[in-house]
Amino acid sequence: MRAARRSAFLLWLPMLGALASCGIPTTGVVEAGGPASGVAPTLRVYFVAGRTLRGVDRSLAGPVDVDSAVRVLLKGPTRAEQAEGLYTVLPPEASLMSRVTMTSRDSRVTIRLSAVPGDSGALAAAQLICTTVAAQRVIAPGDDPQPVTVTGPGGLDIRSTGAQCPGPGT
Repeated sequence: MRAARRSAFLLWLPMLGALASCGIPTTGVVEAGGPASGVAPTLRVYFVAGRTLRGVDRSLAGPVDVDSAVRVLLKGPTRAEQAEGLYTVLPPEASLMSRVTMTSRDSRVTIRLSAVPGDSGALAAAQLICTTVAAQRVIAPGDDPQPVTVTGPGGLDIRSTGAQCPGPGT
């Protein structure tokens, strides 16, 4: 009797498998866009609202470094951000990148401006410092950021570790 049950079970097993497939046909590879690329890194850049700094999160297409962070900052706020009252005291990227020199050595970042926008030197420096410190925090989470120094004409020489930078949500 056991052998008969076993034989009956073995005969029904393929039929159960066929029923379980529910008649869904197999498909080949479906081309639907590019390959998965993971999560784009998010960087906080700092613009001005009413003469105070305000951080805005931006997604980057590539890896985060200090140079790319400053380039994102120099592109200025989006139209939507401008509608919210955000602006920058830095000149547009095209006019400023030729006047910004960045070096990173001896555990510090130095940004040298060959021209300072009007009387907004300290605010421009704060935008650069806070954005640079935010980039460092993305690059090396958990590490203390390197001090950032912004220098320029007229005696502009501001050094900071970003402690005065507004946090998320401000």
